[in-house]
Amino acid sequence: MVSPTRTPFRLAMAAALAMSLTVRPAPAAAQDDNVSLIRDTEIEDILHDDAAPLFDAAGLDAKSVHILLIGSSDLQAFASPGTMAVYTGLILESKSPNQLQGVMAHEIGHLAGGHSARSDDMNRAGLKPFLLTMGLGVLAALAGNAEAGAVLAGNAGYFGTLGALGYSREQESRADQAGATYLEKAGMSGRGLVEFFDNFRYQEVFQEARRFPYFRSHPLSSDRIEALRARVEKLPHYTQTDSPEAMARHEIMKAKLQGFINPNIAMAKCGDKDPDYPTQYACAIAYYQLREPEKAIKRIDSMLAAQPNNAYLWELKGQVLFEFGHAPEAEAPQRKSVALKPDAPLLRVNLGQTLIALPDKAKVEEGVVELKRSLDQDGDNAVAWRLLAEAYAGQGKDGLARYATAEYNDRIGDKRQALIFAMRARDMLDKHSPEWRRATDIARTSNPDKDTYRGLDKDDRL
Repeated sequence: MVSPTRTPFRLAMAAALAMSLTVRPAPAAAQDDNVSLIRDTEIEDILHDDAAPLFDAAGLDAKSVHILLIGSSDLQAFASPGTMAVYTGLILESKSPNQLQGVMAHEIGHLAGGHSARSDDMNRAGLKPFLLTMGLGVLAALAGNAEAGAVLAGNAGYFGTLGALGYSREQESRADQAGATYLEKAGMSGRGLVEFFDNFRYQEVFQEARRFPYFRSHPLSSDRIEALRARVEKLPHYTQTDSPEAMARHEIMKAKLQGFINPNIAMAKCGDKDPDYPTQYACAIAYYQLREPEKAIKRIDSMLAAQPNNAYLWELKGQVLFEFGHAPEAEAPQRKSVALKPDAPLLRVNLGQTLIALPDKAKVEEGVVELKRSLDQDGDNAVAWRLLAEAYAGQGKDGLARYATAEYNDRIGDKRQALIFAMRARDMLDKHSPEWRRATDIARTSNPDKDTYRGLDKDDRL
């Protein structure tokens, strides 16, 4: 991806962009310390569709809510103003869209009710993400040096709001009732929420340390479950069931996560004579994760023959090819994915990453354009900024490379590095350029010393 004749800056960028090929769930004993932020357009779209009617029912603007998918085996979900976070463990344990929506409705009940967490829990709530993934297959990389730190989050601004919230039993009951109201108003059954809690009724007999974190922070009791059941059984939509389309999307989401997170488990069904689509999908991803790209591509091509307009299959094919050293062959499927879903910024990041890896100046320039277009749609994507910095460095545009690196560090919350690179960018960019102005803004908000801050103000007045 980077020329052998690299400057020290390019060497630093190459180290920072080292790729990781697996997502591993956190060990049970260390779940809170080992979580990951996963970015995947397909899953985010499904979760948005599941959550939107519930936010609408609560009188909240669903379009302004960002969905965060947290890679962890914890059974967790969380809603805060502008954010809905759902853990992969919760998705994999849910048996239906209605169960997942039930938990979402409960969390929205906390949000709409203005319930505050216990301060001691909030003090312990800072998530410690160690991995940012993009499109699940293109795993963008761990920060590789002490100065950059080990904390990566493409949406770092939202991450500070997440954590192990602790609520009282009274607040839990209120959130249950509010959630039931939102489900009913959205035309959904409240049965899924009762079923989900009922499945984990045994948690109340465990000692605190042995419970799932969700049920430590959300006290569960038989009385509470029965009170909720009594309410939802009387509601008009109690007998409402999930549509076949909703069930299919839910199974696809679970299969995709299983293939990436637990490939060996997914492989158990790969010998089935007549596998359904979710099973095929999980198997293709599992082969990819287990480093058998030829088998993965064969599965993907078989699915594409039946679904030639599936943008996510083209995305996956491009990712497999790219990550196993076939960047030129990855270009066409990545282009196809973007053509089929032009409003998905993550797909443009994948295409941009492929293009800037090609030994063609025109393709690299096109890759820069794609990365910038993705950032127009999703400016908080730290990986896109890092890739853009690499592309600029390869083009010899060192001022822009340093500016993009400042943006990257600003997104992941590394104020020290953001200040360093913003100041370097200012020294190399035209003072009338928007990048110079933005670098100045980053420097001003990155804890500069008094002399530096006065210098920034002086430059602004000139």
